[in-house]
Parts: sequence; C-alpha cells; structure tokens
Amino acid sequence: MNAGGAMLISEMKEFASFDKATQRYIRRSLDVGIGRTDPIATWARDEIEAASITAQGRFYKQLEHLRLQIPDDSGLDMLEPFLGMLTTLAAFDLGQDRLPNFASFRFLYERLLGAAVRPWLPAAFCSAAALPHLHPDTRRVLLQSISESAATAPGWSTREPVFWPEWVEKVDVAAA
Repeated sequence: MNAGGAMLISEMKEFASFDKATQRYIRRSLDVGIGRTDPIATWARDEIEAASITAQGRFYKQLEHLRLQIPDDSGLDMLEPFLGMLTTLAAFDLGQDRLPNFASFRFLYERLLGAAVRPWLPAAFCSAAALPHLHPDTRRVLLQSISESAATAPGWSTREPVFWPEWVEKVDVAAA
C-alpha cells in the first residue's frame, strides 16, 4: 500500500473513532466551510439547528481570509489578527458542544484551513477552551484532552489531509 493510501486509512480510522454527534458536526462544518452542499437542507433537523448553521455560516465567512493569513513562521507581527480570528472561530465551534476534544478539533480545522494551520491549533484550542462562555466542567474536559506532545510539538507535518468525510444517504436495505 502506498503512503497516500495508508494515510487515507489512518484518517478514516481517526474519524471513525469520534462519536456519531462529533462525526455529524464535522461533516456539517465541512459543508458550511467549503460549500459542498446546502448545509441547512442537508443537516437541519429543526429550526434551532437551522439557526445554528446560519450562525456558523456567518462565522465561517472568515475562513478564506484566515487561509490567506496563516503565518508562515513564528513571527509575532501577524499573530493578533490571525490568532484572534482563529480563536473566535474555535470558540464558536467548541461552544456548539460537538467537538469534545483536541483530536476532533484538529481533525476539523486541518480540513477547513489546511496543513499550514497545524502549528497554531494548540494555541487557538487552548485559548477558546479556556473562555468563560463554556461551562467550567466543559473547559476542564477540553483542556485535559490536549496531550503534552500536541501542545509542545517541535514540528508539524505539512502533508495535507486526504480524507474528507461527507454526508452519505441512508440506503433502504429492504429496497436494495
């Protein structure tokens, strides 16, 4: 098996390890963030969820700008506009209570923004997870979910993600 195939399988296994609500939120977020489908028609089960998707769309309008502003080094001159905006998006997503840990957050944001964002994800995640809009128990669980190795990594892969989970229509087994 070539390296690309092995990475695809690895990413599929990681996605499969997330609970169903997290998988659903990641697929929905990708639809909102990269415009694959009409997210309200695909994902909204009620008016509350439609409102949440609409709000997410407003926040995610910043994604294109963020993709262009990812600092290419650890220079602090671009830190405030980039990390501030990334933390705001992260705070919205963590506030939806569907990304229960750093792994699911990282999985989503690598796809929304690309591999170049990896060095910045621990800081954005920890900042957003520590904000007071989250319940203290939620803050604790989120902050405990980031491993020491993820928080202190000496370097990050520049390989782009290869697995992009999507909505799959249910098949009526009786009709098939």
